[in-house]
Amino acid sequence: MDIRLNNLNKTIIKCKKCPRLVRFVKTVSAKKRKQNINEIYWGKPVPGFGDINSKLAIIGLAPAAHGGTRTGRAFTGDKSGDFLFKCLYEVGISNSPLSKSLNDNLKLKSTYITNILKCVPPEDKPLSNEILNCSNFFDQEILSLKKLRVIVTLGKVAFDNCIKLYKQKFDIKKKFFFKHGKSQLMPDGLIILSSYHPSPRNVNTKLISNKMMVNLFEKAKKLAKF
Repeated sequence: MDIRLNNLNKTIIKCKKCPRLVRFVKTVSAKKRKQNINEIYWGKPVPGFGDINSKLAIIGLAPAAHGGTRTGRAFTGDKSGDFLFKCLYEVGISNSPLSKSLNDNLKLKSTYITNILKCVPPEDKPLSNEILNCSNFFDQEILSLKKLRVIVTLGKVAFDNCIKLYKQKFDIKKKFFFKHGKSQLMPDGLIILSSYHPSPRNVNTKLISNKMMVNLFEKAKKLAKF
């Protein structure tokens, strides 16, 4: 990993700006799930991962309580991640259909994965000040990816915060609306492609399907030109 991202990730991991989130992460890591009772949880903010030269970024809301908070990597070790990586493998973005741990040798092709919020919030509902506290980390991640062409936002909150970043950066007055599969061109040429979140609820209610997600990432690859 590039030294800039490496240093940023070290700062993210040490962050304690949000007392409510720090307490919740500690509680989750101490209580654990029955099936993970013998594991040592990561129990810290979860940084992004991928190549500094990535042309595609995939953005979620926050690490899962027993996924990223347990494993130390976004979308790793939870059902949303299982669905996501199966689709990424099918389109040739990931070298594996499974994302289980930091030591599973998973590699991404020209893709960086991160979350808007680096700590899991209670009930998956972050407070506005918590998103604000984390926004600087997210801004730095995106600015570090100099070859970035496309951002795929997973869920409306991730989409809204990406749009907010670009509105502030370029003083955009235009309104943007979330719709699965819709692409939005930013003033610097970057494309934001919105998607439903691959949560178990969305998958089980068929709001999103494997075919829909595969088609979306095929589109993302073409737009990103890799």
